[in-house]
Amino acid sequence: MAVTVFTARAIMAPFLRIGVNKYDVGTLPPLAAIPICAIKVKESISTAVLNRVCTPPPPERGKTLVQRKPTMYPTWKSSFDAHIHEGRVLQLLLMISAEEPLAETTVGLDALAESCKKNKNNCHVEFWTELKPSGRIQMSVQLFLEETDTVACKPSVKLSLEDGATTLTRRRGAVKQPKVHIIKNHEFSAIFFSQPTFCSVCKEFLWGLNKQGYKCRQCNAAIHKRCIEKIIGRCTGTAANSRETMFQKERFNIDMPHRLKYHNYRGPTFCDHCGSLLWGLYKQGLKCEDCSMNVHSYCQGKVANLCGINQKLLAEALSFISQKPTKKSEGATEIGIYQDFGSPGADPGVDNGKAMEDADGVPQPKARSRHLRLTFDQLVFHKVLGKGSFGKVLLAELKGKGEYFAVKALKKDVVLMDDDVECTMVEKRVLSLAWDNPFLTHLYSTFQTKEHLFFVMEYLNGGDLMFHIQDKGRFDVNRTTFYSAEIIVGLQFLHSKGIIYRDLKLDNVMLDKEGHIKIADFGMCKENVSGENKASTFCGTPDYIAPEILLGQKYTFSVDWWSFGVLVYEMLIGQSPFQGDNEDLLFESIRTDPLHYPRWITKESKELMEKLFERDPNRRLGVVGNIRVQSFFKNINWTALEKREMVPPFKPKVKAPNDCSNFDREFLNEKPRFSHTDKNLIESMDQSAFNGFSFINPKLASIMAK
Repeated sequence: MAVTVFTARAIMAPFLRIGVNKYDVGTLPPLAAIPICAIKVKESISTAVLNRVCTPPPPERGKTLVQRKPTMYPTWKSSFDAHIHEGRVLQLLLMISAEEPLAETTVGLDALAESCKKNKNNCHVEFWTELKPSGRIQMSVQLFLEETDTVACKPSVKLSLEDGATTLTRRRGAVKQPKVHIIKNHEFSAIFFSQPTFCSVCKEFLWGLNKQGYKCRQCNAAIHKRCIEKIIGRCTGTAANSRETMFQKERFNIDMPHRLKYHNYRGPTFCDHCGSLLWGLYKQGLKCEDCSMNVHSYCQGKVANLCGINQKLLAEALSFISQKPTKKSEGATEIGIYQDFGSPGADPGVDNGKAMEDADGVPQPKARSRHLRLTFDQLVFHKVLGKGSFGKVLLAELKGKGEYFAVKALKKDVVLMDDDVECTMVEKRVLSLAWDNPFLTHLYSTFQTKEHLFFVMEYLNGGDLMFHIQDKGRFDVNRTTFYSAEIIVGLQFLHSKGIIYRDLKLDNVMLDKEGHIKIADFGMCKENVSGENKASTFCGTPDYIAPEILLGQKYTFSVDWWSFGVLVYEMLIGQSPFQGDNEDLLFESIRTDPLHYPRWITKESKELMEKLFERDPNRRLGVVGNIRVQSFFKNINWTALEKREMVPPFKPKVKAPNDCSNFDREFLNEKPRFSHTDKNLIESMDQSAFNGFSFINPKLASIMAK
């Protein structure tokens, strides 16, 4: 899990999250293929400004619309963000191809924002907008008001590359798109409900801290996480002729529209669809005269014709009917997520399917007598090496052995609420592969308590590259070449296993005591990438995100080579290649700005970075061509490098195995303590989600057995 702490940003304008859901071509001829939606963001500027730069001057004075950002091509049922500025408009086009438009319209962002403000409950509207000469597009718009950061910040100044001063004075956290669960066309994502909310399936209260449940991004239905499999109606955004209504009508002869009428509620009442409170002094919502269902006026069109039907009981009945008796073969054992190093067909700790509790009270598979297990009580924690919203990384000592490890502790409640269980398991699986490569951080063990998950990894006391570049300003060519070559070996190993790394940055490249690099932090990895099986999640550290991710395209290993180019640029020049006072401007810079190189940079360095900063991912170096034969690496003996036989150009100062001098004092000054979770929340956790997590590597087992 990468640190998600951001530094202070400048005040940002409110923004709209705009979704393009459906289209209707109207009287236009029928289309052979699904049309493309194109979005052009245009700014209104005075022609007096243009008169100073245009020859000849425009024929009219006043205002004109100028497109400064590249055209976006969002897929249907996707969304994008647009900040609200005076005079900014959106031009929506329905197109057969990127060059052949069918119909278009222009809408002002100010007008969209005003429409959202009229819906005071959640600032969200959904409507059809007419196109010319014919057709229409269904849009969903939600208004977000961004507040000023509480931390005082100064305007960012882009330093001249000739100054030699470094802007790499801060650590940059990674971001990741929330996980979306597609259940019968619903798009559920974990969310924090800022007001009391009830589940639309079981009608019980959504209780808990942080992200208490799921909410559909299309129809706003709120449910418990445990009720997600009990949804029987598909999300369509309308109810009159919805698929779930037709399905129930055909199968069970159920087609009972609600008789909804405005109602004055004398006490607090909650919507039976979205779960939130019906606000207002009078006529707060609508009530069904038959089944007494209560809904907001804006939820009325999203309720299926299931008047009087208990969805929970119906779902349970259907589930019971569909179940087929299965008999488990005698002597069969369950296979865990992670296979044991010594026996590839078995899950470590499984013995005839019987379970037991470990010393920390967490149900664990019963261990075979020949297997050792690491527990919390066997470690002594000395220092905090780093921390973030995910948890902490601490320096720990194995009691009585004098061996030191870096232990990454994740809070289970955060992992569950952020839907990061699978990411945690992916990180573990990738770390297990690291023993086959000398430039990836090695994992010794994983274990868990009721509150935390622990990764026990090798302690790399040389610090990370961000720590050293802050000290030096930038690295010389020889040092940059050496680090880059070892990173290439690590990246190519991951790619050969079908893994995209997705979070390459200075903070995640560590040095061991000899000065060799080790890539760390695999929480953003994507597995099983090959052929047409591509990734689509928006994630990464903003300064390192590739253009194809920003454009919402599916991607593969190309994004790692873009991040590698940013890394090389920062090591050589001491600055980030792309600048922006906020993320919006930074992302625009990544998509459109040309790269600038100082005069003193070598020809070989410039050629390498130009090939890595190719914005077409299919032509980027690393995806095409052999990066190892580039003239930048002419002094690298790749055979010797892969065996760690090349002497590093820099050896960090390490006085002892537990030396922490190469880590930030900000973290080292903290006491190595673990935050505690509310006991009720702990008891409500689904601990089975972490089955198969714990294991121990034979190398650690041999150390413990001494």
